[in-house]
Amino acid sequence: AFKAAVLIQRWYRRYVARLEMRRRCTWRIFQSIEYACEQDQIKLHNFFSYLMDHFTPSSSKERDFISRMLISGESVKEAELEKYCDYESMEVPDSYTGPRLSFPLLPDHATALLEAFKQKQQLHARYVLNLLHETRKHLKQLPNISHISTCYSEEVTVCGDLHGQLDDLFLIFYKNGLPSPSKTYVFNGDFVDRGKQSLEILIVLFTFLLVYPNEVHLNRGNHEDHMVNLRYGFTKEVMQKYKVHGRKILKMIQNVFCWLPLGTLIDEKVLIIHGGISDTTDLDMLEKIQRHKFTSVLRGKKRKESNRNVEIQEINGEAKAEASAAEQDATTSPCLQSRAAQAPSMANRLEFSRWVRQTVQEQIERCRRLVDVSESEEEELTYSSLVSMTDPDAPCWTRQEEWKQILDILWSDPMPQEGCRENTVRGGGCYFGPDVTAKILEKYHLQFLIRSHECKQEGYEFCHNRKVLTIFSASNYYEIGSNRGAYVKLGPDLVPHFVQYQANKTAHTLTMTQRQGSAPFSEISRVEESAFRALREKLFAHTSALSSAFKAYDKDGTGRITLSNWATAVESVLRLGLPWRMLRPQLVRSAADGVLEYQAWLDDLAMEQRSREHIQSGLLEVIYRNRSNLETIFRIIDRDHSGFISFEEFYQTWKLFSSHMNIELTDDGISDLVRSIDFNKDGNIDFNEFLEAFRLVKQSQ
Repeated sequence: AFKAAVLIQRWYRRYVARLEMRRRCTWRIFQSIEYACEQDQIKLHNFFSYLMDHFTPSSSKERDFISRMLISGESVKEAELEKYCDYESMEVPDSYTGPRLSFPLLPDHATALLEAFKQKQQLHARYVLNLLHETRKHLKQLPNISHISTCYSEEVTVCGDLHGQLDDLFLIFYKNGLPSPSKTYVFNGDFVDRGKQSLEILIVLFTFLLVYPNEVHLNRGNHEDHMVNLRYGFTKEVMQKYKVHGRKILKMIQNVFCWLPLGTLIDEKVLIIHGGISDTTDLDMLEKIQRHKFTSVLRGKKRKESNRNVEIQEINGEAKAEASAAEQDATTSPCLQSRAAQAPSMANRLEFSRWVRQTVQEQIERCRRLVDVSESEEEELTYSSLVSMTDPDAPCWTRQEEWKQILDILWSDPMPQEGCRENTVRGGGCYFGPDVTAKILEKYHLQFLIRSHECKQEGYEFCHNRKVLTIFSASNYYEIGSNRGAYVKLGPDLVPHFVQYQANKTAHTLTMTQRQGSAPFSEISRVEESAFRALREKLFAHTSALSSAFKAYDKDGTGRITLSNWATAVESVLRLGLPWRMLRPQLVRSAADGVLEYQAWLDDLAMEQRSREHIQSGLLEVIYRNRSNLETIFRIIDRDHSGFISFEEFYQTWKLFSSHMNIELTDDGISDLVRSIDFNKDGNIDFNEFLEAFRLVKQSQ
């Protein structure tokens, strides 16, 4: 009996260890593919930024189009924004049966919205725009880092990424209670994208923010960025739900996003930010940055300045004499001399600082009038600008330094190793080690750091000696049963208490073996199956590159390579950092004597994908590899988010590409090209026509 018990124990431990190994492999597949997609997004954006940096517009019309291509969410004047999003002129028809809002909002409005969204009702566009307008007004008065205390409430609840999964938010409110004067919430960014109900989550959160402004706090995440929204679904979701007023709603949301606070401090001891920190993170700088200037953190860090220099050079070239005359006038301007005579005493530092600011502003306005350059946004008195005005000793940071601060706190991840290095996996932010965490905590007298940004199987995870806590609130993020969601509650003692959940009803019915693998070890679990299906699609999308890599190891042209060479070649092409030797049994089913016939293996991959898509294998490979990028490019060109590329949008974009590629094409040639892509001859290019054009080019090659 004793020997039998030992054998059973040994078998069970070995089985559990193998399950854990499979779980970790599955997790790495999901994360590697997710981060590779983020890399593609940043590379694509950098490519467009590079093109725009090196493109000299030949007319003001071209300059206007190019400047707006990647900055549709750029801040605009208050009056212009209100005129564009004039919700008061919209009439709500009598046939509308959804929820109605009146301002100032009351708790009943919030609960009515929750019930309406549970019934799959949609809020009228007038109320959406009105809500966004009021939210923006409120956010503009908030500091960059919110300061809250557990003295005024029993506890503070911190939620991580929701990513458009409304059921998770419903479950959090069901388990923990709705926001109230005694129930404070901090939502730590990434409210949108990936899920199908991102807009509903925003509406609910913004409503509670206005009802309980002292108890609900929203931090900005890396997905509160209109350039990220182009790729991950939020832009498309808004345009599908609000076909008539979707563009106005998107414009307002983009402007609201840039006003979201960057972090939250609880009792001056716990810092909550979305991504992480770096060895250059400066909370004092973050407090003073004018955060609304960074509508998209993905925007090229030097692009705005370089474009500005191009415009100045053009102006100088066109009117050099006027500019030099103006400069001469400015040096001897009696206006400046009289202003200097009016300067207040240095003894009153605040008064002197205001005088300097006013004088500089007047000179900037004068220069603008001289060169006929309009201001993109009037200076508004906000919390951060007020802080800058009242601190005459504050250092002057460059836009590059400010951009780096925001990029790091929104995109960074912790790592177990010491130090701080570039986050090459995501393509943005950095990896920070335990020493960086300890340094920041000591410098600002903090106990620990709460962040989100990474999916964790249990919904939360400690690292860096329990000084960094990752909290993730979107359950079933990769697949039903893949992970739990969680939120954390902090009382006056600041000891974290976790609540875990899975919102999807199907997930509750799955047993442990169904999630991780049933009794026979060879049977693939539901979550594993989803992960390996995504991985096989990724492999198929790189068939040509894989074939070349395999042939490099097949010196004699036998059509066979060792499994060790197979693993090395696959990693050299995909660069996902996966343990390919460990994954091999699920990916390579026919390998005799440790040798693989690689062409047959590639054919099997193609056969599996063709069974779902009845397209020629070569075309399908190209589409699988480039569809996400093509869809993002389509949405970038489709500047008005109409779902179509107009002839004018195509024409201006072609001018940008042709300048980079040194291709000479007349206006008539461009017109012929765009007409050839417009297959149904309706005067616009939809996404299917756009995709079909790439397929036809591939076929002709």
